[in-house]
Amino acid sequence: MDGAGGRVRLRRRRRLHRRPAAGQRAWRLLQPDPQAGPQHRRHHPGAVVSRQQRARVRNPGADAHRRRADPRGPLPGTGAGGDLRPALQPVGPHRADRGGRHHGLVQRPPGDLQVGRQRPALGAHLGAPGAGHPGRRLPVIQSEGQQARPPLSVSELAFEIRRRLQPLAAVLVKGEVSGMKALRNGHYGFSIRDRGAVVEAFLFAGDARRLPMLPEDGQEFVFRGRVDFWPQGGKLRLIVDWVEFDDVGKLRAQLEQLKQRLETEGAFESARKRRLPFLPRQVALITSPTGAVIHDLQETILDRYPNMDITVYPALVQGTASPGSVVVALQRCNRDALADVVVIARGGGSFEELYAFNTEPVARAILASRIPVVTALGHTSDRTVADMVADAECRTPTEAGSRVVPRKADLKRQLAERAARVDRALGARLERDSDRLAARAERLRRVPRTLLERRQERLRRFVAELARLRPADQLSRRRRDLTDRERRLASAVQRALRSAAEALAERERRLTALSPDGVLARGYALALDEESGRVLRAATDTSAGSRVRIRLGRGALRTRVDEVLQ
Repeated sequence: MDGAGGRVRLRRRRRLHRRPAAGQRAWRLLQPDPQAGPQHRRHHPGAVVSRQQRARVRNPGADAHRRRADPRGPLPGTGAGGDLRPALQPVGPHRADRGGRHHGLVQRPPGDLQVGRQRPALGAHLGAPGAGHPGRRLPVIQSEGQQARPPLSVSELAFEIRRRLQPLAAVLVKGEVSGMKALRNGHYGFSIRDRGAVVEAFLFAGDARRLPMLPEDGQEFVFRGRVDFWPQGGKLRLIVDWVEFDDVGKLRAQLEQLKQRLETEGAFESARKRRLPFLPRQVALITSPTGAVIHDLQETILDRYPNMDITVYPALVQGTASPGSVVVALQRCNRDALADVVVIARGGGSFEELYAFNTEPVARAILASRIPVVTALGHTSDRTVADMVADAECRTPTEAGSRVVPRKADLKRQLAERAARVDRALGARLERDSDRLAARAERLRRVPRTLLERRQERLRRFVAELARLRPADQLSRRRRDLTDRERRLASAVQRALRSAAEALAERERRLTALSPDGVLARGYALALDEESGRVLRAATDTSAGSRVRIRLGRGALRTRVDEVLQ
């Protein structure tokens, strides 16, 4: 068989001239329907003769022995021994003159063979067109002294055809797909055609899920499978188990059209893509649940952040069911709303193996995701559409794990440095505010004394002026005025002192609120891990049996965790 075109290559065999041995029956193979023409005989399935058939032809005695073992005799229209191959012997002088041009067929033995009578053509007694014509007669195999074999039932004929097709268990066929339709239970039925013929084909659901892509109408593929006959339906079909795309250029053209359509919609613009969270609470992984990819991702993430929560959404990352599986997993991840970032990962592959990530449903699902998406589809020279529409793109699962999760040791070091800077800044701020408060308190203490001294000095001037002028009529008025002013002065001093005291108390309250000890004094507590000393911000930061130190406003407690409640 020619693998490129799915053609059967026939080799020329030498002609066989054998006479039957003494005492053996004479035999002859008659060609069916001589009017069908040489082209029909050349491409008839009977043109291919197996090794066992050649052995039977070369040993007519053994063939006759088999015929005697079957009481029904040979089937009309079959070869020696009941062979269903319709005619192995060319008929007519034009074949003999050309030296057996029909490759692989057995030449007519010499003239000591006897020719049996031919049965009239089917339908001749009904007056059908062509009745009685030699070209419309059915072939008959008959040996001397043997009765006619009874006809086969339809079931026997169908299953005999199916048995004869067993040698065609692994064939390659190249053709165009037409009439593709999904059947029950995930199976598919379609036709494979070229300019000269059409073959019905069938694809089981299990084989369809393993294919890189599902055939579509109008596309040309190379199909691998076996030829089978369906007795219940009377149909000859090619049972396909593998499909290879034969026109990669056409597939790439369709991919370019999808890229242009998405680019027109702005799906590739950087402004549309979201920033990844600095420290996600949970990471979702969409990949195959088995293999090296998921292990690399988990190992990288947990090595960088040991207590990071990881949720795996299993999906098929290769085959015809892969696009739908990835879309369903991504939609479920968005419905759960547990993760802050999603990683879609695969371990690389060829253009056909990665074709699921070049499909429009996967691209639309990534665009519709409310959670940032990171792709890690392996080392490849071609960027997939999923890489282009994702919020971030990585080459390997290890790179993706490093991209979505920071290293916890680096975070702790940065946190310690920032805490030290905050402590230094807070100490300096408290010192400056304390100095300003002391200066203002001193000014408040000096203001009443200065004011009183000024008033007393003014009073002395008034007394001197009165003594000089001696205004008896104004003395009482001036005294009343002085008394009133003294009262107002005392009231003003008291108000100023109260205002300053309230401002001082307010500043003291603010300072106390900024102090960690002030927060603890209000009834709050600070939980620390006994071993590491780190602050526990969530119940998931510790586990049952761990020792915890609780710092209160006054004193501290040391306790052990009995149960972690979410």
